[in-house]
Amino acid sequence: MRLFGPIHLMLLAVIAILGVLLVRLCRRVPTRRHFVRLSLGSLLVINELIWWRFRYSHEGIHLWNLPFQLCDVTLWASAIACLTMVPVIVEFAYFAGLAGAGMALITPDLWSPWPSYPAIYFFVAHGGIVIAAAVLVFGRICILSGKAVWRAYGLLLGYAFLVGMFNKIYGTNYMYLCNKPKNASLLDTLGPWPWYLVPAAITAFGLFCLLWIPVRPGNQK
Repeated sequence: MRLFGPIHLMLLAVIAILGVLLVRLCRRVPTRRHFVRLSLGSLLVINELIWWRFRYSHEGIHLWNLPFQLCDVTLWASAIACLTMVPVIVEFAYFAGLAGAGMALITPDLWSPWPSYPAIYFFVAHGGIVIAAAVLVFGRICILSGKAVWRAYGLLLGYAFLVGMFNKIYGTNYMYLCNKPKNASLLDTLGPWPWYLVPAAITAFGLFCLLWIPVRPGNQK
């Protein structure tokens, strides 16, 4: 798949349109919010379990293919947020999910050609994270508190530390903390390893702050 080619742009448009439609539905018909969030959460879980069955039946379970990437965590956070509406999980799903999965959709790191199942799964899963997070917050199902951005960023740093220790011990590369992805990404502009880790952390916080602007108290409409 060519970056920003017709197929890539079409998939981004489909995800954006679905997200907007569901957000508008939740805003205009509050009685549908319960059904929408439970449906999204259930679909995310079902899609991920199907993917696990496919992947591990073909690859087996190894240190390098465990579900430890950031988008793996934000997918489950998004699903649990939809199903339970626990505030701290909603916060993490919104900030880390939109920033991480959104960036992944813009610069997809596909290891299988389109339209293979792994490539389709990539867009369904990452698109599902973005849609779920947007619906929960912009659909007015959950209201974020004043310290949401700090809690979410703290959780991100804490998880990155744990993953970094795992990478160091077992020689893996979860969250791309040890090497950049093979395909083009934002990390390419941030310098060589390990120096790109600091600007990457600063960039993540900047993205969190940008995502906070439209939802902070007084800005939500």
